[in-house]
Amino acid sequence: MPHLRIIALTSLAMFAFAGNSLLCRAALKHTSIDAASFTTIRLISGAVILLLVVQMKRGTTPGRGNWLSALALFAYAAGFSFAYVSLPAASGALLLFGAVQATMIGHGIWKGERLRRWQLVGLTLAVGGLVGLLLPGLSAPPLVGSLLMLGAGVAWGIYSLRGKAAGDPTRVTAGNFLRAVPIAAALGLLMLHGASIDPAGFWYAVASGALASGIGYAIWYTALPALKATSAATVQLSVPVIAAVGGILFLGEAATLRLLLSSVAILGGIGLVILEKRQPNGVKPIVPTKRP
Repeated sequence: MPHLRIIALTSLAMFAFAGNSLLCRAALKHTSIDAASFTTIRLISGAVILLLVVQMKRGTTPGRGNWLSALALFAYAAGFSFAYVSLPAASGALLLFGAVQATMIGHGIWKGERLRRWQLVGLTLAVGGLVGLLLPGLSAPPLVGSLLMLGAGVAWGIYSLRGKAAGDPTRVTAGNFLRAVPIAAALGLLMLHGASIDPAGFWYAVASGALASGIGYAIWYTALPALKATSAATVQLSVPVIAAVGGILFLGEAATLRLLLSSVAILGGIGLVILEKRQPNGVKPIVPTKRP
């Protein structure tokens, strides 16, 4: 694949991933759509687009997926939506990214992978940044929304870990989206009394599912084989930054000192974990490569 095409596809994917935060926050802040309806419409739209993408790839059928992965996907999507009822786009993206990477790094440690000294420094720095972001104060993000977003990040980390050896990621993701739709529909029925959908909110949800999720994942999985694992993980550090800039420019969010310092600590710490070179004895660093 030509180098410029790799750069273009990777950039588009990162903007799509950041766009999920902006679209969801804009919908739940500026329209009357509720979080459960947004989740359901997003998953349905994503499933439809991914099915079309899979069909265009030599007429193949979507991967079967499995119910545990679909449940993790639903938990991520629902937690993401309900968190953005109260969270600013920038804080939400940062919390989500930190939780995803912490889950995957923690899994690697649990499986016996060893961290080098600078990786331990980076992990400590990242955890400290998360704690600092959540400490009580006037500029602290809402606690309930923060916990929901952290839960969404853990769910996506689990989904990513489960999908590592699942075959063609686009096909499998399409299958899991299909399985997640009835789970989301059940949530919608349970919360039917509070359901509210207006045209603007509906199209925000469709854009989130079809463009930022479905097309975004398809683009990312196209570019991913051409990227080194370290590069794939490192480039994802840009997503919370893009979301933060978008939140300031398009949603009128404030850039607080707490958010700036927490971003430096979290992203810098994770960067240290990812970028630390291999040890002479061949032990590999932990390199998470998936992204919501």
